[in-house]
Amino acid sequence: MLTRVFNSLGIEAGMTSHAERIVSALGGFFAILLIFHTSLFFLGAGDMLLIVPSMGASAVLLFAVPHGALSQPWNVLGGHVVSAVIGVSCALLIPDPYIAASLAVGLAIGAMYYLRCIHPPGGATALAAVIGGEATWALGYQFVLTPVLLNALVIVLVAVLFNYFFKWRRYPAWLAERGKPPPADTGSAAAGPIRHEDLVVALSEIDSFIDVSENDLLRIYAIATGQAEQRHLTPADISPGHYYSNEAFGEQWSVRQIVDASPHVLPENDMVTYQVISGPGRGKSAVLTRGEFARWARQEVYPDGETWKRVKATGSEAKP
Repeated sequence: MLTRVFNSLGIEAGMTSHAERIVSALGGFFAILLIFHTSLFFLGAGDMLLIVPSMGASAVLLFAVPHGALSQPWNVLGGHVVSAVIGVSCALLIPDPYIAASLAVGLAIGAMYYLRCIHPPGGATALAAVIGGEATWALGYQFVLTPVLLNALVIVLVAVLFNYFFKWRRYPAWLAERGKPPPADTGSAAAGPIRHEDLVVALSEIDSFIDVSENDLLRIYAIATGQAEQRHLTPADISPGHYYSNEAFGEQWSVRQIVDASPHVLPENDMVTYQVISGPGRGKSAVLTRGEFARWARQEVYPDGETWKRVKATGSEAKP
């Protein structure tokens, strides 16, 4: 009964050690202590309280979820600065404070989305620029630089230095040790079903807060393995002008485009010329038989903006 209540409230089982939780708390303490000093210097004791809360929210992300996508340096710096620019602009251009404050937060969310720097505390920064009081308004666009940018730089620097001393923590995320890619013939289709206890052990070994629920992880795994089992390309599926991916892991992931084909008596032995569009050897060209290329390719893909999507055999998303 109690488990059902916890699940309905979204209360996840704790997977992190006490040491990890204490380290996160200490990191937040040191970061905010420095933020207070910089805000006090530039804003004064009264108005600094309207900017510190947004940095406090950033501290939760940087020290409790240091590996999270929303905690990375560009998200912190870009999120706060972009939101501050929008907040100051709304404060200066829109006389109605209610409209200005609401629009500042809404525009900040949209801007962070498009600039790929979503950082939830940025919304509070945009709001603070509008309702911050005389000291904040008097700063004008200087508010963007001091205290916002300065404080954002301080908290990122503290996060980098502080987390460096704890090898199991990773900030920024790219500093994490990258695991070796699996062998080329190892696909997710060969993986067996994951058990609950296996997932619990894996999460406990990471010993860091994971910003996704256990059920969502299991669902992602099930979808990924199900997709892998459905993938099968034959030489006949390989066509000039089309793009194909090897569906490999990490840095081994690659996309190739067939640019030419030379017929052979046996279609499987047709020679195809391809160019590497993404991944190792990008921009290079090479030649394989159609059969060899089909054994490399796991999925046909197509460009969608700056990302790649799988081509479905049927349906509206299928591409010629």
